[in-house]
Amino acid sequence: RYSTIGIDLVAMCVNDIVTLGAKPLFFLDYMACSELEIEKASELIDGIIGGCRLSGCILLGGETAEMPGVYQKGDYELAGFGVGIVEKTGIIDGRSIQAGDVLVGIRSSGIHSNGLSLARRALFGEKGFGFKDGHPLLSNTLIEELLVPTRIYVELVLEIIRYLPVNGIAHITGGGIFSNVKRLLPAGLEPLINWDNIYPHPVFTIIEQSGKIHKEEMRNVFNMGIGLVFVVSRDIKERFISRLEDKGEHYALIGRVVST
Repeated sequence: RYSTIGIDLVAMCVNDIVTLGAKPLFFLDYMACSELEIEKASELIDGIIGGCRLSGCILLGGETAEMPGVYQKGDYELAGFGVGIVEKTGIIDGRSIQAGDVLVGIRSSGIHSNGLSLARRALFGEKGFGFKDGHPLLSNTLIEELLVPTRIYVELVLEIIRYLPVNGIAHITGGGIFSNVKRLLPAGLEPLINWDNIYPHPVFTIIEQSGKIHKEEMRNVFNMGIGLVFVVSRDIKERFISRLEDKGEHYALIGRVVST
């Protein structure tokens, strides 16, 4: 399923762009392979176009390189590049974050393109599951669950920041919730995460149990069900939650900012 990989490629770029308060404008892709396989490439491009539509930007161009001396047959490499725009006064860079600010987590759609190496080892390693195996906790096969495309948060973020002040936004990628929020905060502050308010997708439970992975490592690698975190002042917490509920968003109050 190559189209979902195309969506993931766009999502990894535009979700980072929008955390700064910027609207994605355009996207470019790069694909390198041993020999171009038209069907696979077409499916990938369809996914990229779909991701651009979801994020409201255009696919401006791209590059395809065939390098049989570098890549083995069937292998390919993808890279993406996105550009967004925001007024200088509207940049969200975390400078206004203070102790006591609230962390509001937005639900992820699944694994979100991060931690796949650990997931493959835990699920499909020696004496593990097969790609097409199901599981009592899932309605999909395991491989289908891992290929669920990353959610694109552009529309949600741009609407929220249009009406409400936001002190910071973290896109939860490699490193998990704590480290991605931590790098957003000014010196002398850190996130205090309430893990009891975070309910991981079933696939994370399966990975943890199958791979016998310690919970701390799971939290340091995977998003654990939270794909985006807003940092907002306590003063607007109720209005912020009300806006999310009006949109039917799945959210969780996952902690607060504290002084170190």
